Amino acid sequence: MAAKNGEKLSLVPNKQKQQKKKREKAKENGDYLKNLGQQLLTSRAHINNLPILLTYITPNSPPQHALESLLSLQSFFTPLLPQLSSSSANSANQEPDPEIVYLTWLRSKFDDFVRCLVDILVSPQSEDALREIVLDAVMEFVKVGNAGKFHSAIYHKLLRAIYHSELGAEDIVLVLLASKYFTYIDVCYFTYISLEKLVRTLEAKEDGNASLDAEKKIQSKTSMELSIHKMKFLLSRIPQLEALEENLQMWNGLGLFVEKDNKQESIAAKDKNTKKSQKSGDKVLSSRSIAKKMKSKLTKAWLSFLRLPLPLSVYKEVLVALHQSVIPYISNPIMLCDFLTQSYDIGGVVSVMALSSLYVLMTQHGLEYPNFYDKLYALLEPAIFIAKHRAKFFQLLDASLKSALLPAYLAAAFCKKLSRLTLFVPPSGAIVIVALVNNLLQKHPSISCLVHQERDTGETPVGEKRKQGIDHFKNEEMDPKKTNAIRSSLWEMDTIRHHYCAPVSRFAVSLANDLAVSARVPEISVIDLSSGSYGTIFNDEMKRRVKQIAVAFYNATPTSLFSESDFPGWEFKFTANGSEPHEESAKRQRTVGVEA
Repeated sequence: MAAKNGEKLSLVPNKQKQQKKKREKAKENGDYLKNLGQQLLTSRAHINNLPILLTYITPNSPPQHALESLLSLQSFFTPLLPQLSSSSANSANQEPDPEIVYLTWLRSKFDDFVRCLVDILVSPQSEDALREIVLDAVMEFVKVGNAGKFHSAIYHKLLRAIYHSELGAEDIVLVLLASKYFTYIDVCYFTYISLEKLVRTLEAKEDGNASLDAEKKIQSKTSMELSIHKMKFLLSRIPQLEALEENLQMWNGLGLFVEKDNKQESIAAKDKNTKKSQKSGDKVLSSRSIAKKMKSKLTKAWLSFLRLPLPLSVYKEVLVALHQSVIPYISNPIMLCDFLTQSYDIGGVVSVMALSSLYVLMTQHGLEYPNFYDKLYALLEPAIFIAKHRAKFFQLLDASLKSALLPAYLAAAFCKKLSRLTLFVPPSGAIVIVALVNNLLQKHPSISCLVHQERDTGETPVGEKRKQGIDHFKNEEMDPKKTNAIRSSLWEMDTIRHHYCAPVSRFAVSLANDLAVSARVPEISVIDLSSGSYGTIFNDEMKRRVKQIAVAFYNATPTSLFSESDFPGWEFKFTANGSEPHEESAKRQRTVGVEA
């Protein structure tokens, strides 16, 4: 009996194990989660299913489990959002009404739900398809989470988590956010606001890193650079204000870009009827007012972003696009003058990139920058003729030197410096220089003396011969005033008339012919020549039709490729059909010194 009883007792744990395995199997199949979700949606009695479903919304959960729990909880929370308070801590001092306690608890769980969704979104372990669904769910809560209005707090949490995560600058989450939701003007509006707030936190974090050790400083710097790359990516993907105005779409228009007829009444309105009457009295702001608000936020966001310690790659990208994507749309472009002048003073490629925006501020917004031409003169180095953005630089250089108010010494300094560079630059650069020198001579007749400068007629001391070929120009001098260019001549332009590259020599000869004509000739367009290279010169020469072709002249028709006099001691013998002779008629047979 004891054995039998023991056998009977051993059956009970086995049944429990089987039931446990069935439950685990059901969980693996997803039926368990589906049943929990259906029960939660049908009755408040199953509200305890909510925390269970939340435990499956993690980056480590299987994607199908996380997706099933997400769909159930999204369906549960969406109709309840208008009843929930804006924060779970708002009703802490109110009376302990059971319904209020219940709604407060739901609000805390909703915050946990959003937090779990954001964790999945920024986790590299999550699948891309699941992250796209999670992003859409979060943006739906952003749309209606604040009593039917745009929930800026959730959106700020989303952007903050993205910026501080380890996601790359072009991660799929950033790409989806920009491509799907940056067509809505209210999303762009709150993106600018959130970015300004996040820049403040990064600045405070940078100030607090001063006391860290070297290793932690490097980690913090790497993390900040990654955040800056992501900020730049989102900023560059926001459409221009003109495009947003043409296609005015809002992700949620309630409470944003809406003008209230009676603000006091709207604040006091609490019941649904009052809210309905309030909404009917709302007026959407005009496109001009919306543009003004957007310009204000865009200006603050960009000025905050430019205060950060930008990595060199981001710094260059910003400088290249600033004059087209930012300056036309900010409230007061002069506020960028400090950033641009500091960039222009750095020198090298950075100065070339800053030149476009600085030129726009000077010509269109009245910026005064006394050292502009001194810095521009310092940029004339051989390296600039092989730089990536040389085409834009040459166009701006030509435009900057067209002013009739330029003093003669300054025009002469640029003209002589460019002429000297023809001796060091590639052929494509020499062609551009010829065009620039031609335009300078046409625009500034006061420097025409450089074309043929007579030597100084001062008396030579007794016993000394007069020195010939002295050039008073100081090529190494960085100050145009001290170069003595006005006492020099453009002998370099005469030298390149014999340039090894035929297009350069032809162009130089044409310049000499134009200068010989007393009538004024039109200026040469630098735009067509500024993008030249060895490849473009070669292609142009291949397309060029030549009337006469130089050929070799022979007194008699040659019978072989080489003559015996070219290779003394060697003999070349071939058969009629081109095959090699055999035996004594070797391919190459030594004949000198054999008989000896």
